[in-house]
Amino acid sequence: MDQTTLLLALLPIVVIQFALMIFALINLIKNPNPNGPKWMWGILIVIVNILGPILYFVIGRRNY
Repeated sequence: MDQTTLLLALLPIVVIQFALMIFALINLIKNPNPNGPKWMWGILIVIVNILGPILYFVIGRRNY
């Protein structure tokens, strides 16, 4: 597999990860009362690539 094919294969994953991170950060900013401190969730969303935003949406948001 050459380098161009590898980049084209990884492009959708990178786009999905970036969109998920942006959506989670926007939701975190708008959420007045998440489970835990906002600074912790912000760091987790940015540092822990795909799992950070998923963890925020599963654990960090309050749905009431």
